[in-house]
Amino acid sequence: MFDFYKKHSINARLGRKGAVQSITLQNGGRKHLFVGFDSVMDIGLRSPTNIFGQPTDQLLFDLDAALSQWDNQSTSSPVTKIAFGHFPISFSALTTSGRSIRDVFLKHSLSAYLCGHLHTNFGRNLKRHHTSEKHRFSSKQYFQFDIREGMSTAVINDNCSARTESATEFWEWEMGDWRSARSMRILAIDSGHVSYADMDFIFGSRDVIIVPTFPLDSRFMQRSSDPFDFICQATSAAHIGTVRALVFSRYKIEYVTAKVYELHSGSFHLVLEQEMENTSGKGAMYTVAWNWRDFSDESPDRYWLQIEAVDMSGEVYLSERRPFSVNGLTAKFSWTWKEFTVMGCQWNQLYFPIMWTTLAFLFSLVLVPRTSLTFYENQFMLKLLKPKMTRRSSGGFSAVNFEFFGVELSKMYIIWSGMLLYLLYLVFFPWFTGYAVMEDHNKMYLHYKGWSTKYLANTSSMPYIGLPDVMVIVLPHLLFVVLPAFLIIAAIAAERALYLGHNIYQRAKKDGDHYKETCYTEYLCIFYWIRKILILLCLPIVWKHWKHCRSIMRAYEVNPFIDAPIYCFGVPALLWLAIYRSSSLGVYHI
Repeated sequence: MFDFYKKHSINARLGRKGAVQSITLQNGGRKHLFVGFDSVMDIGLRSPTNIFGQPTDQLLFDLDAALSQWDNQSTSSPVTKIAFGHFPISFSALTTSGRSIRDVFLKHSLSAYLCGHLHTNFGRNLKRHHTSEKHRFSSKQYFQFDIREGMSTAVINDNCSARTESATEFWEWEMGDWRSARSMRILAIDSGHVSYADMDFIFGSRDVIIVPTFPLDSRFMQRSSDPFDFICQATSAAHIGTVRALVFSRYKIEYVTAKVYELHSGSFHLVLEQEMENTSGKGAMYTVAWNWRDFSDESPDRYWLQIEAVDMSGEVYLSERRPFSVNGLTAKFSWTWKEFTVMGCQWNQLYFPIMWTTLAFLFSLVLVPRTSLTFYENQFMLKLLKPKMTRRSSGGFSAVNFEFFGVELSKMYIIWSGMLLYLLYLVFFPWFTGYAVMEDHNKMYLHYKGWSTKYLANTSSMPYIGLPDVMVIVLPHLLFVVLPAFLIIAAIAAERALYLGHNIYQRAKKDGDHYKETCYTEYLCIFYWIRKILILLCLPIVWKHWKHCRSIMRAYEVNPFIDAPIYCFGVPALLWLAIYRSSSLGVYHI
């Protein structure tokens, strides 16, 4: 009943009820197909476990049908296909059969997929090029390290007859939002070539907006098939012989100029300046003829285009300077680490590998020392270990054997048992219960596999929903709370083992040498500060965990004492026990 869009939106008034809608515009013998789709989960989960698109097999079937509607037509008019959706590919889950939206887009070789969700929160270059080239490495399903997946190459010796079947591909362009960033995008389709310009209106409106439409930006708009389109179709495609731009203005435009710069040694040098003409007299399109072969070069970013417009008041407006390549080559451009994290990582594929790798390390941290301790006990090694250390330490303060402090954690039996039980709880039991759905008054259980639907009314036969959305709770808890807490506990155990192994107080008491007694006192101070540092390191872990628990309490109306006692208090309790057990050695009484 809270889905107001179903009742009051424009689509509702027009009777559009499906999750896929399309419209086709035709101009100049070319069709332009626009397809929009909704991949939001049918069951509306509360934030934050609703960050992934959840396409179904039926949605992909409908999307494929919408994109194919002109493929079997008898007319040979070319079709430019553009898709719209909320979620980027990196935040779109697979269907139950293992298919993805990306597969459908590659099948149709879209010109562009425009999406939102992330907007400009993580950077301005949230763009990604997808291709189905078969020779790419297998880690492609998990990572894409550069904005462009695969680089285009020039046509060798203009040998157009040697052209092979081009790889299917599409561009993914994240869009800024109007609500917070006051960002708007103008998308232009010029003879099948799709380009765009983004404008920010944070500081108010703009009097003039300039959108260059040809040549294309070689960083973000060039396609792998463009080298053949430029070179091999130059004689039949007259549009390559002109520079074109759209100029929208509140006032009358006096003249528009196309400027081409050459980038040399880090500096731009003007090499072409020509006035453009308004082709329609009243429209926004400006063109100018140029000898494009003069700018043929093996470098994709040697030449840069900028459009200058002057209005009736003499005010000068400039477009963003962008590189181009008439050879159809693509300029390399890399993400920042934040942009790579959200666009280059396929999180629906990475969730389980990261989670199970972390859990495997944590289980090994707990079980391997215990196994070692059992082995040494069976071989009577512990009886020999202590005299050996005494002999090695008789001449000075030497290092303790690794085996000794490696098993010290497992000898702290209560803490060791608590760590093992906590890990088993995370794997086999629900983490907490809460109201995950707005309209349902039954609480749901959260597991690492998703929210359990056992007590959810009117749901499907799926046992869990919200996968991989629950990773926003699972991974931060494992990586930033459990893992560092267990490492701190292991470090406290190691420090305890070193302290006991050297037996500082007994050695200083038996040895009358004042110099050695002074050395032992210095080492005692070192242990004191090490332990203090370890205790201080517990504070940010507890603070991080408290913030997680507080956000979950607010999001899902969780009572920490009833709905999530182990999740909320398990890690702090283990840290407190480790500190208490270690402090019982009396080191603080120096």
